[in-house]
Order: sequence, then C-alpha cells, then structure tokens
Amino acid sequence: MDKLRITIPIIQAPMAGVSAPALAAEVSNAGGLGSIGVGATDAAGARAMIEELRSRTDRPFNVNLFVHAAPVADPVREAAWLEWLGPLFAEFGAEPPKALRTIYKSFAEDIDMLSMLLETKPPVVSFHFGLPPGEAIQALKANGTTLLATATSPDEARQVEKAGIDGIVAQGIEAGGHRGVFDPSLPDDGLGTFALVRLLARDGRLPVIAAGGIMDGAGIAAALRLGAIAAQLGTAFVACPESSADEAYRKALTGPGAHHTRLTRLISGRPARALLNRFTALQEISDRLPPDYPIAYDAGKALHAAAKARNEHGFGAQWAGQGAPLARAMPAAELIATLVREFEIARIAGLKFRAPASLAADAFTAG
Repeated sequence: MDKLRITIPIIQAPMAGVSAPALAAEVSNAGGLGSIGVGATDAAGARAMIEELRSRTDRPFNVNLFVHAAPVADPVREAAWLEWLGPLFAEFGAEPPKALRTIYKSFAEDIDMLSMLLETKPPVVSFHFGLPPGEAIQALKANGTTLLATATSPDEARQVEKAGIDGIVAQGIEAGGHRGVFDPSLPDDGLGTFALVRLLARDGRLPVIAAGGIMDGAGIAAALRLGAIAAQLGTAFVACPESSADEAYRKALTGPGAHHTRLTRLISGRPARALLNRFTALQEISDRLPPDYPIAYDAGKALHAAAKARNEHGFGAQWAGQGAPLARAMPAAELIATLVREFEIARIAGLKFRAPASLAADAFTAG
C-alpha cells in the first residue's frame, strides 16, 4: 500500500453520477486518492476516462469496477415489473420499455476491460460487488497495480484476503450508493462502518479503509483510531462543483430527503442507499422483488428519463449516505484542505484526552 503515495488518509469514493475525472483529479492533486467508476461503461469509455484523468493529474488514482454475478433473465418477472411501473410512466406521458436489457457488463466477464487495464496500468483498481477470477487478479498485480475490494462483512473480507487483494474497503450500512454485498440473495447483517472496521482490523491481515457515513475530519480520525489506514468518502463530494451530479441532485442533498436516506432495490435491482425521493419512497409500500441487477436498472433509468422530461426529478438515482446532512458545497481541493484541518484538530484532541480509570465506574455509580 505504500506505493500509493497518498499524503493524506482520504479516498474519494467512485460513486456513480458523481466521480467524474475532473473531481478525481482534484482529489489526487490535493494529496488524497481520487477515483472514477467505470462499471457503467465499456472498455472504450473507461479508457477515455482514464486518459482524461491522466491529463489532469500525475498523482495516483483509482479505477473502480463492478464484479456482479451474471443476472438471470426472467421475462415473466420483468414484464410484471414493467406493468407495476406502468402507471408512473403514464403519469409522465410515456410508455415503459417493451423489454428490459442487461445494461452493464460485469468485469468478471469483460475481457476487453481487463486488456485495457493491463495496457493503461492505472495505479489502483478496486472491485465492488465481488471478486474477479483469480487470473485477472494475478495479471493486474503482476502489472504493478494495487488492488482494493469492498467487503461488507468479515466473511467477505476473508474472501478478499484469500484472493490476494492488497486492501479492503470496509463498507458499513451507512454508506451511500450500492451496497457491495457479494450475494444480495443472502442475509445481510448490516454492520455499521465502525463495528466492521474494528472487526477487520482486529482479525484480518490486510489494510482496512473505512467507508460509510464519514463526512468530516472528526469521522476520519475516529476511523483511524479504530484501525483503518484511510477513510473513503463519497457523499461528501457530491456537492463539489467538479462532480458530475446534476442540479436536482445537488438541491435534493440540501433538502429534507437528506435526513431520511433509504436502502432500496427498486432503482437498480440491488440494495443501494439514496436520498428520500418519490422513487425510494415506494420502498415503503412495495413487497415486490425487482428483476436482477442490472436488468432492473434499465427500467429505473427509463422512468427517470420520462419523469425528468416533465421536470420531475424525484426518480433519479440520488445516491447518498446517512451523513448526507453534513455535506458542504465547496471545490474539491478546498474540501480536502478542510477535512485535513478537521482531522488534525480531532487527532490532537484525541491525543490530549485521557479518561481517568474511574470514569466508567463513576458513570454507573453517580446518583
């Protein structure tokens, strides 16, 4: 991990709809690790993003990939899903798609993406939703790339360690965007960020990066005190002018929905945390299982497009974590500088504070 040359313990999360090359470059130039997500594009699109990022920075950066299981097409289930969404499409004068497509290709099956990464040699590559085949991992490592992978549980972390990955992104239930569970059909213990970080730091051998609900320097300091080597922040960067979030997304981040984020499958077919809006509110009344990811996302994107054309922005994928009300609108470099100042203040305060041995006992005996 030393070869990352990160001067401050801050990683910008590769949140879809936010992590533009311009944003990632500003974070890297400020001493952190900027990230771009390429799971929603093909090898050519990913290459263009990497080239743009490299034109903006000579610092290390991260390229994030989706490694989801291949979806199982179910025409009956998909037709029922479109029928359920039909009245919403009609509200905006639109027809739902006739059929749904698998709009994103998993890195586990994308030979072209692997070849492109081996050619372009990004400093860091990270995996979300699972792990690619061992051959891909070994090829990337042999190429000099540092590898990270998301884990939401100790069991997933053990799989990451066994696969030969260099570091673990410990994603707590507070995190915005898609939950990185390897198999969404299995029970999810929903571990919080700090509990997960402490478990992995205590029991594992890999460096741990804390992710989920961290929005300021105090949160970064707390994560490091629990054993993390760095903190990954996503929602904190949504309001930066360099992010690719649209104006409706930015406005929603300052509205009441920021205080009531929802973990929902309705938008994409996989659990993901977003701001409370018209789409996520449907989670409260729906007992339906959407089609597999990313097939369901084809419907979600079509509905958002239809609504947006009528100036309704409540069906967008406005990903955000539980710390959303703490978001601040400022340039990325300024935000990094602010986070560093807050981190130093919190770190020094932590060094100065030494609780007396009797403090815990006094708390239970007083009065």
